[in-house]
Amino acid sequence: MKNFAVIIIVSFISGLGGAYLYDNYIDTNSEYSETAPLQIKSPVYQDSPRVLEPSATRVELNSNDTPYFPEDFIDASIRATASVVYIKNISARTYGYSFFDWYFGESGRSIETVSSGSGVILTPDGYIVTNYHVIKGADKIVVEYNKNQYTARLIGTDPSSDLAVIKIDGSDLPAIRTGNSRGLKVGEWVLAIGNPFNLTSTVTAGIVSAKGRELNILESKFPIESFIQTDAAINPGNSGGALVNRKGDLIGINTAILSRTGSYAGYGFAVPVDIVKKVVHDIIEYGEVQKAFIGADVIDLTSEIARNLDIKIDLNKINGVVINYIQDDGAVDKAGLKEGDILLQIDENLINSRSDFEEVISYHSPGDIISVKFIRNQKMVEKRITLTNREGTIEILKREIFSSEYLGADLESVSKVERDLMGIDYGVKILKVYDRGLMSNLGLEEGFIVTDINYTRIRAPKQLVEALSDYRGRVTIAGIDASGRKGYYTFYLR
Repeated sequence: MKNFAVIIIVSFISGLGGAYLYDNYIDTNSEYSETAPLQIKSPVYQDSPRVLEPSATRVELNSNDTPYFPEDFIDASIRATASVVYIKNISARTYGYSFFDWYFGESGRSIETVSSGSGVILTPDGYIVTNYHVIKGADKIVVEYNKNQYTARLIGTDPSSDLAVIKIDGSDLPAIRTGNSRGLKVGEWVLAIGNPFNLTSTVTAGIVSAKGRELNILESKFPIESFIQTDAAINPGNSGGALVNRKGDLIGINTAILSRTGSYAGYGFAVPVDIVKKVVHDIIEYGEVQKAFIGADVIDLTSEIARNLDIKIDLNKINGVVINYIQDDGAVDKAGLKEGDILLQIDENLINSRSDFEEVISYHSPGDIISVKFIRNQKMVEKRITLTNREGTIEILKREIFSSEYLGADLESVSKVERDLMGIDYGVKILKVYDRGLMSNLGLEEGFIVTDINYTRIRAPKQLVEALSDYRGRVTIAGIDASGRKGYYTFYLR
């Protein structure tokens, strides 16, 4: 009994002590507990029992205490969505022989495959821009728009920018209004419109996260990579779709995503519309892009490169790129620039990165004269340079593609610019290999450059076709693959 009374007294004193400590030493105004997940405390109007739910959109009050919401994207979505189409790439692929195919004399199995993407209507009469990789290898291109289906014609492609132009027969189609990407600012609101996962006319919103991104993803010897980066969600099927500003004006063509899974993981990339305009105009007007060449390549200027080249400048005050390759007798060589010169400016455009350099050159055509400023031996120098085409002239060029049914391939003579880059004097490039034909049977891949057949120099596509048609017995083909490595193929022709 005595012990029970002691327990009661001790408990009572402990309770009083706990209450005293709670009132005097513990902050009872804290919104969050230390270990619990953060919670947003819902504000309550004093004159109303209504509780406001937390909103993702910031609400500001003007002088009249009326809630103000930032501009929405309804008008831009309506305007731009009307100009975005759904594209199907339909192709037939013949797969390898099986034992039964050989036994019964069959030639393999042909299976139709379908992939899809997006495109943007550029003109009322049906010119549409999309990504090259959306229509690559297509035997048939189908455009779905406004519940109608159209068979599209391929007008031309430019793998160096991953763009292609197709055409459908139509009139009074809602051509998108084009904006300007050079004046685009990081932080601006943008919308991505396309058909991800076969979900037509999908609109997502985000901001411009960065400009001039170089990703090294384009399959070309002379890629143009100066992407607009955005956090507007872009997924498979968005390729070729529109990136627009708040007015609904086209500012880019959605092209790539940064992802380890193949789905959206935070960032997407678009080709700037100013590059798109030049590419599309040239394809429609000439059948191919009249790409301007400056006859040089550059690398970004970093402190490590500055040390290696013994460049004594303050990188905190001077940006630029370093010329690390000059084509013999090219435009830059003729103007007197040298490897190691630090290029700062082209016309009125500051050049702070390799992607800046490529983007500015991409706006020009052969024959254009540009002014460049560069540093040599810590002195500022200015020169004028006349840009050339891939053959080193200023003429308008039209691509000449030689198709051979016997070889099952499209062929093209290698341009002077590419010959100089690869250190060869002649050659014929394999542009496309079809499922049936000698090239496919031999295992020769697209991009391979044939330089010699049985130690005879091959300078023109027709010469290559004649050589393989005439030779019998052992044949050796020498050349360079798409990665720049020399290779040899030996086989027997009967």
